[in-house]
Amino acid sequence: MTDGFEFTRDGEVARLTFARPEKMNAITYGMWSAIPDVVAEVEADPALKVLVIAGAGKHFSAGADISEFGELRTTAEGAATYDKAVEGAVAALTNMRKPSIAMIQGNCIGGGCQVSVACDFRFAAEGSRFGITPAKLGIVYHFDSTRQLVSLVGPAHAKYFLLSGELIDATRAREIGLLNDVFPADGLETSTLAFAGTLCSRSQASIRGMNRIIEKIVAGQQESDAEVDEIRLGALHGEDYAEGVAAFLDRRPPRFLFR
Repeated sequence: MTDGFEFTRDGEVARLTFARPEKMNAITYGMWSAIPDVVAEVEADPALKVLVIAGAGKHFSAGADISEFGELRTTAEGAATYDKAVEGAVAALTNMRKPSIAMIQGNCIGGGCQVSVACDFRFAAEGSRFGITPAKLGIVYHFDSTRQLVSLVGPAHAKYFLLSGELIDATRAREIGLLNDVFPADGLETSTLAFAGTLCSRSQASIRGMNRIIEKIVAGQQESDAEVDEIRLGALHGEDYAEGVAAFLDRRPPRFLFR
């Protein structure tokens, strides 16, 4: 595992933890580059159903490690190489068929917020802070990450974030749609893992199929296509559909088999 990460498994839930608390979990180039491999490992393991991303210590992540910029982004070519690593991490999280959850405390700023927005769900502790700050660095934000942000909070709030670089608290973040929910700090992990457990109990064929369809819609697709039809038809002929209907008629919890 790359320095700066901790990767653990707890039953059907994987956890990727940014583990640089002395640097407020700032994300290095090596960490950006390694995220696609972590995602691929989770996707390939049939025992895992959900990925939780968290930060060690008091913060989720203060963003990209700017101390590296003097070495890695001093030329246009260097900046392009760095940006490709960031884009690869965002794409990997965005394209996951298994659901991902950002469990946030403290600062969730810049690249840290970018990671959280690429996840399917965002739960935060009271007192967390959020912001995306390219305007403070003379950087124009990544297109796909901008699209994801606009889809979550709308263009007006996205412009506030990106053009001002100002921070907002967790209450405001939930109000504008950036967060799914906010919990007391001492209840964040319990509540997040309870929701992860709910996802694990649902039909994985449904979850992964719908995750792909939602991704297509967010990317701008207006109509169904052959892939969507194949996903839906495959579900109708799958074991989970038969089990779900039988469990409903028998008035019992379903025992889904698809992994």
